[in-house]
This record gives sequence, C-alpha cells and structure tokens, in this order.
Amino acid sequence: MTRVLVVDDQFLIRAGLVGLLRAAPGIEVVGEAGDGAEAVALAATTRPDVILMDIRMPGMSGIVATEKILAGAPEPAPRVLVLTTFDLDEYVYGALRAGASGFLLKDSGPERLLAAVAAVGGGDALFAPSVTCRLVEAFARQSGTGTGTGTGPGSGSGSGTGGSAKPPPDLKALTLREVEVLKLIATGLSNADIADHLYISEATVKTHLNRTMTKLDLGSRAQAVVVAYETGLVTPGGGGR
Repeated sequence: MTRVLVVDDQFLIRAGLVGLLRAAPGIEVVGEAGDGAEAVALAATTRPDVILMDIRMPGMSGIVATEKILAGAPEPAPRVLVLTTFDLDEYVYGALRAGASGFLLKDSGPERLLAAVAAVGGGDALFAPSVTCRLVEAFARQSGTGTGTGTGPGSGSGSGTGGSAKPPPDLKALTLREVEVLKLIATGLSNADIADHLYISEATVKTHLNRTMTKLDLGSRAQAVVVAYETGLVTPGGGGR
C-alpha cells in the first residue's frame, strides 16, 4: 500500500486528486494540505511514501516545503512528486534542487498520475534521465549556473522561487569513478548506458551513484543532475569539464 499526501492550495484540484487516488487500488491517502506549512506538519505526523506537491502556493512555496520535509524526515524519506502547470518552470528546477524526485503536469490524465505515483513510490525514476537533464540544462543556461557558484533558480534569495541559498556541495569527497558516473548521469545517460560506456555492470553503476548521493547528501537522481551543473562539472551545451 502506497501512502500519499496531497498538497494543493486550490480546493477543487486537491479534491479531484484525493478522489482519484482513493478510488485506485494499492493507494491510501493519508492527508491533504492547502499550503506548504500544513504540508510540512502533516508529513511529519502521517509519514507518507509519496507527496503530491503543488509548487506555486501562497505563503510557503512547494520548494520550501519540500526542503523542510526532506530535511526533517526519518529514513526512508518520502518521495516528492511536484505538480506544475508548465514543464519548463523555474519553480520545478528549484524543487528538483531541493530534492524532489520528479514533476508531473497538472493536465496529465488519471492513468499518468497513478503510474507516476506508483513509479516514485517504488523508488523508480519518473522520467527518462534525458527529460530531467533538459529541464536542468535550460535553467542552468538561463541563470548562468555551471560556474560552481550555485546561483540557479531556487538557490538564492530574490530568485522568485522561494528556495534557499544553500551552496552546492564539494565534489572533493568523491572518487574519480564516482565523479565520472555523476558527469554521465548529468548528460542524460541511463544506468544501462553508463554501464556500457564505462565497461562495468549496471549494479556497479548503481553502487557508485548511491555512494555519491550519500556523500553529497542528495535525495534523488534529479538533485544529482542539478549538483553536476551547479558545481560546473557539466556546463550547459558544453558537456563535462
């Protein structure tokens, strides 16, 4: 049973999502919130597996709520699935930077929504890696990220996304192979593609990725892609350094 928390400031949208999820087998709606602050409180008490998080809300944004929830969550942390109106949205970039596992357009059909909840709830990637990479690269290019400054959307004050000024992590803790795997992830390759490229097994790629995420305190593959751009390991349109 996948436990889901639904967060949206618009009552009709929230009610529609809750109704759809409650009618689906294998899903339990453990709560619903109308703003970010309420979402943080409910996440702590209900311990959901997946959070459907509206990204643009008055008061506490979905980005800040995601940061707070993931920072305070015991393991296993919930998987945050961002709900957005536009796929190329700087708010989505900020949410991925904060640790969200993926994003979903609000006009997606019921089958797409349920499949997305099942995917992230099971620990799988929501999109092909190239989709997340295109989004991250678009906003890294727009904001001048990729210089190691960590000044992308959602990263600095006044950016309009409600994110924090948390700097990107230092990659010095990584081994050369872990850096290599991170760079290839950021270029949009899947684990299988990386395994072929480096002549190693897919299981070994997963091991390197898991160690990288642990060392850098990252919660999702999407967040790893953001870090690769913000540290300058990969540059928009230019590949790895």
